[in-house]
Amino acid sequence: MISFDQVSKSYRGGHEALRNLSFEIGDGELVVVTGHTGAGKTTLLNLIAAIERPTSGSVVVNGQNVGKMRRSAIPYLRRNLGLIFQDHKLLFDRTVFENVLLPLQISGFPHAEAAKRVRAALDKVGLLDREKAHPVTLSGGEQQRVCIARAIVNRPSILLADEPTGNLDPDYAHGIIEMFRSFHQVGVTILIATHDEHLIASLPARVLTLQHGALRP
Repeated sequence: MISFDQVSKSYRGGHEALRNLSFEIGDGELVVVTGHTGAGKTTLLNLIAAIERPTSGSVVVNGQNVGKMRRSAIPYLRRNLGLIFQDHKLLFDRTVFENVLLPLQISGFPHAEAAKRVRAALDKVGLLDREKAHPVTLSGGEQQRVCIARAIVNRPSILLADEPTGNLDPDYAHGIIEMFRSFHQVGVTILIATHDEHLIASLPARVLTLQHGALRP
């Protein structure tokens, strides 16, 4: 489902974020990418989601070389991806319901069907009673759960999460770990970038370790 073949990513100024990465992730697999700050974890996720493109090598997702996709095709790729960002990227002028609804609006879902999906996603993360609230009134853990609801509302086959338990207290972190476990049990392919050792130890995941942009043996 996801394949990296000799992938490198360099930025202006010569910084090489990733170096010659080659690995595969199968359908329904749960994988954790770990490593020190600046190891390239976020860049790796961004390449899968076509937020960035590789400098060399190929990134293949669901049979498509995402580094060579036309920009007009990228939204169709992302319909099968759920993205959980480290900084949430919530819209603070919209309610919780409206934030979770956004991916379905972009995809053109009929409103009645979209509303059902939004409420099902909010129920899954325990926030159905907060659908009319604005993100600014929520705790950090609740904001992260809104982000997860938004990521799963289109029922993606692949879920990408960047430091999903960062800055959360242990109770909130445990709840989010259990959500990932339940998504994995129903066959979702999950890739988590994290340095949270408790999260890594709590999940039945294959671990890929990055060190200065390269996979550590």
